[in-house]
Amino acid sequence: MPELPEVETVCRGLRSKLLGKRIERVEVRRPDLRIPFPQNFGDRLTGRRIDSIDRRAKYILARLDDDTVLICHLGMSGRLLVSDVPVTPGAHDHVLIHMDGGECVVMNDVRRFGLMTLAVESELGSHPLLAGLGPEPLSDSFDGAYLSGVIKGRRSPIKGTLLDQRVVSGVGNIYACEALYHARVSPRRLAASVSGRRAERLVLAIKSVLKDAISAGGSSLRDYVQTSGELGYFQHKWAVYGREGQPCPDCDCEAGIKRIVQSGRSTFLCPTRQR
Repeated sequence: MPELPEVETVCRGLRSKLLGKRIERVEVRRPDLRIPFPQNFGDRLTGRRIDSIDRRAKYILARLDDDTVLICHLGMSGRLLVSDVPVTPGAHDHVLIHMDGGECVVMNDVRRFGLMTLAVESELGSHPLLAGLGPEPLSDSFDGAYLSGVIKGRRSPIKGTLLDQRVVSGVGNIYACEALYHARVSPRRLAASVSGRRAERLVLAIKSVLKDAISAGGSSLRDYVQTSGELGYFQHKWAVYGREGQPCPDCDCEAGIKRIVQSGRSTFLCPTRQR
């Protein structure tokens, strides 16, 4: 599933092509993805100008000139591709948004776990998809004091706690593994024990890893590509994720990187470095 850096990269690609332009027509080629498309979905978008494109957690928010917000989530395999030439839709191209400048935005989703829906700007904070999300990890409100407080008393492992979108929004499996490694924190450690300086160290590692990943265009694992179709490059900089059995990049441990399973997900770590 695309995580925060991938979604942020997609937002930046969309902004560079679409801001200030109007939607000329919309092709909706099936009734639903993960959820049904709203009634008159295409008609409600047609003629509207795109005023801003932002991200909240792993959701893309395109604000239109009539206070409507187009909400998009890429799910497990979704892609938003922008073409400057006419598009012949393929089997998994479910929505085509044609712009007045000639661009076409294609929502491609093989597994159909993504979604597109509409909201009203004034109700966005209480929308079921967005209400209850934790702070953005790159914001000033996400700091060591906040993390220490929100996970105080939690008996679950810190790795799974970081994936709880109510604790911090947008962090997924890849970047939780990477941040825990750089912070020297074991993914098995109880969340309640991550406090004080350890929490501050982990917050700094999360911010650093996410910023580096955004700069590299995200990580291309399986389906993710940028809006241009180009791959992300951060997978070449992973310290531990997907590197089971390989040498630890920052210590001379003999065992190397290990893979364990937590709540059905792969976790990669250096048992010597991470405590």
